[in-house]
Amino acid sequence: MNKTLFILAFLFTSICFSQSVRFDGFIQDEQKNPLEMANIMAINVATKAMDSYGITNDKGKFQLTLKPNTSYSIKVSYLGMKSKEISIATQSANIAQNIVMDDAGIELQGVEIVREMPVSIKGDTIVYNADSFKSGTEKKLEDVLKKLPGVEVNADGEIEVEGKKVSKLMVEGKDFFDGDTKLGVKNIPADAIDKIQVLRNYNEVGALKGLGNDQDNVAMNIKLKEGKKNFWFGDVTAGTGVGELDSRYIINPKLFYYSPKYSINVITNFNNIGELPLTAQDYFKFTGGFKNMMQKGGSNFNISSNDLGISILRNNRAKEIETKFGATNFAYSVTKKWNISGFAILSTSKTDLETKSQTTILDSGDEQKREEETHQKNNLGLFKLSSIYKPNDKFQFDYDILTKLSKQNEDTDLLRESVVNKVSTLETILTNKKQDPTSIKQDLSLYYTQSDKNIFAFEMQHLYQDENPFYNANLRTQPFDLAGYTSGQQRNDLNQDRFVKTNKLDAKLDYYYMVTPKSNINITLGNTFSYQDFNSHIFQMLDNGDRNDLDDPQNNNKVNYNFNDVFLGFHYKILAGKFTLTPGVSVHSYNMKNTQLGTDYSQNFVKILPDFFALYQIKKSESLTYNFSLTNDFTDINQLAAGYVLSDYSSLFRGNRLLENATSQVHSLRYFKYNMFNFENIFANATYTKKVDAIKTSADFTGINQSSSPYNSNLADETFTGMGNYGRSFLKNYKASVNATFNWSKFNNIQNNELATTESFSQSYTVKASTNYKNLPNIEFGYNALINKYSGSTYYTDKPFARLDYYFLDSFSFVSEYEFYHYYNGNKTVDNEYDFLSASLIYQKKDSKWEYKISATNLLNTKYLNDDSFSQFSTRVSQYTVQPRYIIFSMKYNL
Repeated sequence: MNKTLFILAFLFTSICFSQSVRFDGFIQDEQKNPLEMANIMAINVATKAMDSYGITNDKGKFQLTLKPNTSYSIKVSYLGMKSKEISIATQSANIAQNIVMDDAGIELQGVEIVREMPVSIKGDTIVYNADSFKSGTEKKLEDVLKKLPGVEVNADGEIEVEGKKVSKLMVEGKDFFDGDTKLGVKNIPADAIDKIQVLRNYNEVGALKGLGNDQDNVAMNIKLKEGKKNFWFGDVTAGTGVGELDSRYIINPKLFYYSPKYSINVITNFNNIGELPLTAQDYFKFTGGFKNMMQKGGSNFNISSNDLGISILRNNRAKEIETKFGATNFAYSVTKKWNISGFAILSTSKTDLETKSQTTILDSGDEQKREEETHQKNNLGLFKLSSIYKPNDKFQFDYDILTKLSKQNEDTDLLRESVVNKVSTLETILTNKKQDPTSIKQDLSLYYTQSDKNIFAFEMQHLYQDENPFYNANLRTQPFDLAGYTSGQQRNDLNQDRFVKTNKLDAKLDYYYMVTPKSNINITLGNTFSYQDFNSHIFQMLDNGDRNDLDDPQNNNKVNYNFNDVFLGFHYKILAGKFTLTPGVSVHSYNMKNTQLGTDYSQNFVKILPDFFALYQIKKSESLTYNFSLTNDFTDINQLAAGYVLSDYSSLFRGNRLLENATSQVHSLRYFKYNMFNFENIFANATYTKKVDAIKTSADFTGINQSSSPYNSNLADETFTGMGNYGRSFLKNYKASVNATFNWSKFNNIQNNELATTESFSQSYTVKASTNYKNLPNIEFGYNALINKYSGSTYYTDKPFARLDYYFLDSFSFVSEYEFYHYYNGNKTVDNEYDFLSASLIYQKKDSKWEYKISATNLLNTKYLNDDSFSQFSTRVSQYTVQPRYIIFSMKYNL
């Protein structure tokens, strides 16, 4: 099947090449200087359609692919020069002609031609004309973005442009849910989109633009069609259907309003078909647009999450998922100087998971086989309020507050088979996890430009976090010998309460002095202060219902931890020809103290940490970037608490109050090239990290039960990640790319009092190609190979995939997607094949507000999928049950 697809695509492409005429040449000014980024397009005189377009390269060269025996009007524009229009008539031979532009200032006609271009560039902004890439089957922003040259959307709804992740999404210049890309790509209707602007080298604080290194910062702004401004627009979808055993439903209203004064977005979704507007994983990583203000500080002090390891869904492919979701986002210009915005997101989901897995301990080969049935309920809430006050160009005052609330519960019924020294035992285990953590994050920023040479920036962030995870495990065997534990029970009912509170304050003052127009000095005075409480208690419920509190100090924690980092940083940025260099250094004074078991333990020291940034701008759209940093990595209170903590029913952990910081040196190299002449994208990056005195784990295994504690290793951990991508659009209607990623790591731990060095090496290779026709069926096809090599085992996944979409008879849209998986390990003891097929047929008359759709998911009724994972002591192979086949009939009304 895969070979057939590639042969057909090759033949189809060859035919298209043979039936075209090439028109090329150079666009120059009156002095014969090449004009880079000039726009040229060919209008078919007979049909009035734009048959081809192009943008000149750095030598002023253009190239258009035209139809033979056709008359064309060639329109050329370049900002600052008089637009030009010439006529040509093609035959069967290629045409070469140079075009000279005349100086005439900026004129409206030239600007208008730029607006009609499918792709145009102005400075750091790329503008895509959305209608130029639509074929008629697109329903959401995501569908449009996937057709744009140089743009990719991954399965998590993250947008990448030229290999860089889009950090902020806006509509009409207003943040869409504070820039969250997933909610945007999954909900903004495609028919409302006029232009898509990619803002490179983006800095949301205008006063700081160009002072730092913004090369990796990319934002995206969606411009709406004129008919969508100052009017409510959106759609309301309702559908019902059947699965194998029960009924299915979806209700999904979406409303949007944009005006210069204010904007409102409302998104709701109620369904049991697996649509997840916001997963629990999305919730915990949602930053709400908060910046990493201590990025240049030289210290890493990250607050870890006590989220109990509640199982994360595999996209929308759990056994059963039911979701209720509601979100609203607003932006309001109180005055020209003051803007406020905010959002509220509420989500409830019920999820059933069914998993079979096998975990193998690396050193002993002992195994744990599990069959699990899990029921989850997640209630999530996110609330954000933002204010920007900018009375003039010299002063700006920002304030943000983000509140996260959640209530989670997970019950698991599992059957475990333990194979220890080739002896097998079987037992049933019941577990319960629940938590309702709260987090409040506030940000206050002041920016003041005293003069062209003196700029001040003050930023402060406060984090309050309150976590209360509870864990219960009920099993037949006694996993651990804890002080005060009552043995001889028919069931061992272990419970643990945990309470963790965090207050963390980051503050810094930056002063920028412009030495010359191409160089500046940045002096930073900063401070990170954190205060944490950690309390935990283990208790046992006896067979008769009595509670046995394990009050021995080793089973309990009552810990306070203070961390303080005061630092002074110095950076010098200079632009020298094609080079941008930013050497820097920071001097830190650290103070740490943890109090537990009636005593204090303190550490105090001073450290100097250098960093360096270099950019070689080879051409306007080709660069090479190098980054180096030496950082101090600190643990938080979770690794310092010396009393026992139940990680799960087979894993017991106790911290180490004597832990010291680790030191990491990070080297990264990035190459980037984007050629608008032929829409060629080349980007690659490589990052090497060496961590000295890393906090590692010393683990003792009794069969499959693990007792562990952290320590500072005198052996270095190493990681290397690399990625390369080549993509290109050609012949106007084709797009292809090749991608490769690598991830290698080497870790050193202690297992059963012996050094255990483990390595992992993951590789992924993807090749894909797609078409984008207006009146023909469009296909995308490709192949992905995934290789995960762990200590002693290798797992492979071969995944060919294809997608077909076709808009026909001016009313019908057909979309189908197919994925085939071949999953196996090196010795073929695991060897599975499965596939997924989905399809939908949509009917909507032209200019009608009603849309009718019938869709089917998992048409082949695949029962499960496979996965593997690796920890530093074990490997795990899993099989997940997925949602069965279902068919939905829905109606949508477009406002």
